Amino acid sequence: MTTKRTLTLLSGAILASSLTGAAYAQSDYPSKPVRIISPFSAGGPADIYARYLGQRLEKPLGQPVIVENRVGGGGVIGADAVAKSAPDGYTLLVMSNTHTVNESLLSKKPYKLMRDLAPVSPINYSDLLLVVHPSVPANSLKELIALAKAKPGVLNYASSGPGTPYHMAGELFKAMAGLDIVHVPHKESSGARTSVMGGQVQMMFDAITVMAKLAEAGKVRAIASTGRTRSAVMPNIPTISEAGVPGYEAVIWLGLMAPAGTPKPIVEKLNAEVQKVLDLPDVKEAWAKQGAFPMHMTPTEFGKYIEQDIEKWAKVVKISGAKRD
Repeated sequence: MTTKRTLTLLSGAILASSLTGAAYAQSDYPSKPVRIISPFSAGGPADIYARYLGQRLEKPLGQPVIVENRVGGGGVIGADAVAKSAPDGYTLLVMSNTHTVNESLLSKKPYKLMRDLAPVSPINYSDLLLVVHPSVPANSLKELIALAKAKPGVLNYASSGPGTPYHMAGELFKAMAGLDIVHVPHKESSGARTSVMGGQVQMMFDAITVMAKLAEAGKVRAIASTGRTRSAVMPNIPTISEAGVPGYEAVIWLGLMAPAGTPKPIVEKLNAEVQKVLDLPDVKEAWAKQGAFPMHMTPTEFGKYIEQDIEKWAKVVKISGAKRD
């Protein structure tokens, strides 16, 4: 009895000690640099906004925030690295709707988004811009649709790879407008843009935050934007919905996730600090000029948003027959 009681007391002491240690670790968070894994190429929206956010988080967190690029596999390599990291809040993933598309596009991923990663906070969203090479004989969406229908299988569109928001925006456009246009995937967005500006590929959907400047410089011709309403960045350009494909909408959005099992207090602390950054007037103003808008949600709300986005793009993947495995 004495031995059994001693073991019981010892076990209880060990458990209490570990719980106290865990609580201290959470209250002391962060006590070292925080790393954000960007699974996309440098210079793209995810990379740019991750670095912008990281810089703004350093002061309130009291630690350096380092952005590390882990490119490859359409965002899979970086996401998997975070999913396999310690759930302590020191390794985060900047993700986009590429990852929600991958849930239905890739059946052999080494992780599942909502099983192996925990929603922390959304960051922002921005419209896409449908552009064509200046040589394409179409100055409006209706003219582009008419051209595509007159020459089925001839027009092609570039993207930064299967499953990216740019690819799926094209697939949604094909499905809703009843078009036969060919997808030409590239390894990254910069290569896709170069192909369109060089005329090797006729058109593409790209983030308005990046493409607006190229359109204004005459390197491409802007046809339509993809949001619900016209973008303040290019107010003279109609939306696809108003210009001929009613109900069409496709955006690129970004968010942060952590390894599953990350303590709730740490997730909530990160969410609170991110949301404070998104509320800063200069952040709102700077992003609005680029066509990006902050997204305000709790971790729970963001989780529901991700699940709904997974369902939305699963339907598009099914209709389009898009594959990547």
